[in-house]
Formats: sequence, structure tokens, C-alpha cells
Amino acid sequence: MTYYEEDSRDEVVPVLGIRFEGDVENGCYVKLKTGPGECVPAEELDDSLEESSSVKRRPWWYWVRLIVLIACVVLLTGVCIKWVGPYLMDKEVIPFVNWEATAFSRPVLAVLVFASVSIFPSLLLPSTPSMWAAGMTFGYGYGFLLIISASAVGISLPFFIGSLFHHKLQGWLEKYPKKASILRSAGEGNWFHQFRAVALIRVSPFPYIIYNYCAVASNVKYGPYLFGSLVGMVPEIFVTIYTGILIRTLADASNDHHGLSAPQIILTVVGFCAAAATTTFFTVYAKRKLNDLQTEDDLLVQ
Repeated sequence: MTYYEEDSRDEVVPVLGIRFEGDVENGCYVKLKTGPGECVPAEELDDSLEESSSVKRRPWWYWVRLIVLIACVVLLTGVCIKWVGPYLMDKEVIPFVNWEATAFSRPVLAVLVFASVSIFPSLLLPSTPSMWAAGMTFGYGYGFLLIISASAVGISLPFFIGSLFHHKLQGWLEKYPKKASILRSAGEGNWFHQFRAVALIRVSPFPYIIYNYCAVASNVKYGPYLFGSLVGMVPEIFVTIYTGILIRTLADASNDHHGLSAPQIILTVVGFCAAAATTTFFTVYAKRKLNDLQTEDDLLVQ
């Protein structure tokens, strides 16, 4: 910095940088920045050089790993399309579709799908295959109405059952504080805050079967829990319905011993990519928003 004395003479002095930092244990302190003329130990200089060189090398290794990962995914996809897919279609999928069409009528199948989607979450069993069956048989319209109504029952039963073991569930959550902090964020704030947090948890990769029981331990109200869960499950429901329709299309093509036409292949690939991209987008978005909610709650607590 430059300053003027009484004799109007300019003098340049070294800059003294002051930085305030916070220490949790010792309180705030002041750290003086070293001037340009001060010496730096050789060990610190070597560490800084190693860090800068690792930063420069990081992008190169990142692109190599990304290319290798993409190549492995493409190779695995080709193997599945060439050998694994046709084998499963001939040995598992087509016999199941034929058995379903001959063994059950549409009303009976609707009752079975509703019962399985309603009861399986309480038994910690996945209901995704039942949703596929709804997509294969009823399509988007009736399939969505059937699944969403059954899901309302399927997420309500564990909530009321878990209320009987409220204290035990809270003790179990204390063993996993990081996951529990995300769940407890849904039980704080007003109705809309709880609704938004529950919807984000449903979209996130957190296991929804476990959350059905753990939600009551976070003191979330039943209203925002129910509506937030239904809204958060909408993307998953449409993806599972689309998967069921895709399985039915491929099974019909294989059963009739003819392949898909060019437009059907294009629509199938585009639809699959759109479903995968939509699932990834909502998952990343929900995870980021949950981290923001958790950060806000931590600031409020402090």
C-alpha cells in the first residue's frame, strides 16, 4: 500500500493481508497472510506443487475413466441384446405373458395387481413386477389409476403399523445419523415443507419400502406423507408402466416370430432413453434438493 507522510514523500510498504477464520473449538481468530518477501518451507512448497500437478492430471484421468466406462456399458448392452435378452424372452417372459393371458381375466388380474401393490410394501416385498403386469395389461390410463390407488393403501398400511413401534424405530434411526437427518427433515416445518420433503425422498434413491416404516419416526403428519408420497411416485409409476408395455411389445414380436419394424425399433429406443433420462434427472434433482433442505435445517438448528 502507499501512504503519505508529512514531508509529502511516498513510501511503498509490504501488504499485510488479514483473514478472519472460524474455529469451532477455540472461537474466531485472525490469520496474518505472509508477505511476498517471506520464505516458505520446502515441504509446504513440495506439497503445493504436488497438489497443483494432481489437479492438472485429474481431467486427463477423468476422461480416460469416462471413455472406459462408456465402452464397458456399450459392450454389456450389446451382450444383453444379442444373447441375454432373447434367452430371457424365450424362457421367462413369453411363458409368463402367455400364462397370464390364459389364466386370468382382466377383472381378476386387476384385483391381483391391486392386492399385491397394496400388501407387498407392508411385507417388505417389491411390487414392481405387479406394476409391470399392470402396464402390460391395462396400459397408461387404467394402469396408472390402478397403481396409484393401490399405492395409497400400500404406503398407508406401513405408516399405521410403524406408529405402533414408534420408539423402536426412533432408536433404530439413531444408529444411522446421516440417513436419519434426511428423514427427520421431512418431519419439520409446516404442511407444505413436509409435503415437499416427502416427495423428494420418494423420488430420491432412498429405499421406499424402508421409508414406509421409518416415516412415522420422523414425526411427519399423515396428510403430507400421503400426498407427498403419491406425487413423488408418479415418475416411477410411469416408468414401470412403460417398462411393462415394452416387455409386452417385445414378447408379442418374439411370440409371432418376427422382429420389430424400423419405426418400432426407433420408438422403443427413444422411449427407453427418455425414460432413463427422466429417471436420472428426477433422482439427481431430488438428491440435490434434499441436501439443500438438510443444510437449511442445520442452519436453523445452529
